[in-house]
Amino acid sequence: MTRTPPSTAPTTLPTNGSSDPSSEPSPGATAPPLGSELLRARQLRLMKRRATVLLGAVTVAFLALTRFGGSATWAGYAQAAAEGAMVGGLADWFAVTALFRHPLGIPIPHTAIVVERKEQFAATLGEFVQESFLTPDVIVERFRTAAVVPRVAAWMTDPDNASVAAGEIARNLVSLVDFAPDEDVHRGIESLLVEGIEAVPLAPLAGRALRFATLDGRHDEVLDAALIGLDHYLADHGNDLRVRLGAEAPWWLPGAVEDRIFERLLDGARAVLRDMATDPEHHLRRAFDARLAQLANDLEHSTELRARGEQLKHDLLTRAEVRVWVATVWLDAKARLRTEAADESSALRTRLAAALVAAGHRLQDDAVVRSTVETALEDAVRYVAEHFHGEIAELITGTIERWDAEETSRRLELLLGPDLQYIRINGTVVGAAAGMALHGITLLIA
Repeated sequence: MTRTPPSTAPTTLPTNGSSDPSSEPSPGATAPPLGSELLRARQLRLMKRRATVLLGAVTVAFLALTRFGGSATWAGYAQAAAEGAMVGGLADWFAVTALFRHPLGIPIPHTAIVVERKEQFAATLGEFVQESFLTPDVIVERFRTAAVVPRVAAWMTDPDNASVAAGEIARNLVSLVDFAPDEDVHRGIESLLVEGIEAVPLAPLAGRALRFATLDGRHDEVLDAALIGLDHYLADHGNDLRVRLGAEAPWWLPGAVEDRIFERLLDGARAVLRDMATDPEHHLRRAFDARLAQLANDLEHSTELRARGEQLKHDLLTRAEVRVWVATVWLDAKARLRTEAADESSALRTRLAAALVAAGHRLQDDAVVRSTVETALEDAVRYVAEHFHGEIAELITGTIERWDAEETSRRLELLLGPDLQYIRINGTVVGAAAGMALHGITLLIA
């Protein structure tokens, strides 16, 4: 990704990749607080004091040697060393001070660099981070070196860790379902339910189910139980049936004849039921089987039955009870999830923890699975690095651009100042050495 070089006007740089006015830099924003700010301030004052004392000492030495040194050779070297140290110390004081403010408050050009060119500093830092740290190869290599998958797998195999993770997953699930509006979820579930059922023809499905239930005599045991149950029902409720028949019989039929007819009918019906239950080849059973087979075939192929089934299905799905049932199921599921998420010993959290432990062991023991997961994660990391490294760099740039310039300069000085003061000390020492060397060269060529 090509970025604007530091010498270009910084106002043309995007702060977060958006044209929204609310994302433009806010000059009055405050930089985040530094950790141990008071300690850093004390260290900065201490280092400034040391560098200044050293500069003052060489200045006094230079003045003393100039006034009282005389013409001795050693005095010349000492005076040259003090003079070089003064020049080096002053030059580095000016350079270090010019980074953060105008030296002595004088607005000298190209001073107070952090304050005056904060935006360009932000752009340069963002570009540096993007090109040096956010490249796909660097990030993927760091991911491999970190051995993320083996470490996560080892962590997951600890039951205590898995229990903690299961609790977090359960709580996040609760937050997720609470975040979703109930009405939207109801409509979504209802839509999925209706679309799924509408996509499956009811009559052919019932025909296939009936054919499967009767295949190879699978229904015989059910039919036997039904026949035996019906026989027992007739035996247990004979008197009730006799009373009902008597109420429907003609008034002129004698009671004895009526009782005889009922007994013959009841005995005949029970005999037929017992014969059907004990004889698998009874002609009535075979006729019943044939009717079931014909019904299954009609359900699968009859256009009339298909149309009636679809109409029945449509009438059922459009009933208000379906909508009420969906809402009830969703609310009950939410309540159950919330209860189990709060209970450490619930079935949900126990199963989640067990699944995490099992997944950890699988990652440890199965090299193929581990390699697959690592490859997938590396591909994901590479994709993010390739497609979003510019946005991350612009986040750095935009964040710094929004900070207040004076406050940013002060905080940077707290971070870097103690080390920069060593530049002043080193400059004083190097200046002294350079002064002595130049003085010696002057004596040699004079």
